[in-house]
Amino acid sequence: MSIFEIGMLVCFGAAWPLSIVKSYRSRQNAGKSVWFLAVIFIGYICGFIHKITYSRDHVIWLYAVNGVMVMADILLYIRNYFISRS
Repeated sequence: MSIFEIGMLVCFGAAWPLSIVKSYRSRQNAGKSVWFLAVIFIGYICGFIHKITYSRDHVIWLYAVNGVMVMADILLYIRNYFISRS
């Protein structure tokens, strides 16, 4: 377990709730890229898999929580896309 890995995940994780709230309230996708969100999500999945297979420790929960928040933002992106089309 690395304090720097924890710090990175906590800092990245702090930004996602703000992004989720903004997406939910604004009902718009302005300034967002679903492809960027997908790349970030894949990165968290890779980190999660690495923790399962090579380095089991409690940091795995940070990867899981961050991944769930990015998935929520992706789902809001999709919701907002359909809202804007109607």
